[in-house]
Amino acid sequence: MMPLTEHCPKPLLKVRGRPLIVWQILNLVKAGITDIVINHAYLGEMIEATLGDGSQFGARLAYSREAKALETAGGIAHALRLLGDEPFLAVSADIYCPHFDFSQCINVLEDHDVWGNPHPDDKRDMAWLYLVKNPLHHLAGDFALNLYNLSVSPKNPEDPKFTFANIGVYRPEMFKKIPLGTSAKLVSLFHHYANLGQLGGELIKCAWTNVGTPEQLNELNSSMAIK
Repeated sequence: MMPLTEHCPKPLLKVRGRPLIVWQILNLVKAGITDIVINHAYLGEMIEATLGDGSQFGARLAYSREAKALETAGGIAHALRLLGDEPFLAVSADIYCPHFDFSQCINVLEDHDVWGNPHPDDKRDMAWLYLVKNPLHHLAGDFALNLYNLSVSPKNPEDPKFTFANIGVYRPEMFKKIPLGTSAKLVSLFHHYANLGQLGGELIKCAWTNVGTPEQLNELNSSMAIK
């Protein structure tokens, strides 16, 4: 996203006059999710200065500060002390998905422990991922979807794969083997639990953009972009 992010962290880039991360916060609050932990590294002080304690949005914000960026899984492991012992929702701050209903994430793992889960109790889903149809920049996709079960490779090579929407619900125990301060990526954990049959998920159909280039940001801010 350079040069846009040279002096501004990516989550504070604006879509339709509002920082990307604020879209997420307001959408979470709308769903009744008001206790929010934000992890940051690069220019994180600007994020804290902009968002404060969250009261302006009706939220309670806490910050997990990383001396260096710890990647997707390492950052979550570093924040576990603030997240507690229950399943939690994690969403990337740099996606634009204004119509996603976060209330569907509440208790989703527990709901699927009771119904629709083909695994015995000792093989309950460790995470629940939300998927989207493959964007042009990632046509290969990430996961095959069989009912509510995710796999890295479809059983039938002609079956489609879908893209992880960077929205997921996780059990804390997924991350407890990652040493604090260690950089680690979610993809390796996903593959591990998918191979164990413990990765669930579903496809969402609302408008979604992973804002990765200045061109994508400009498109979202254009008069023709989806509101």
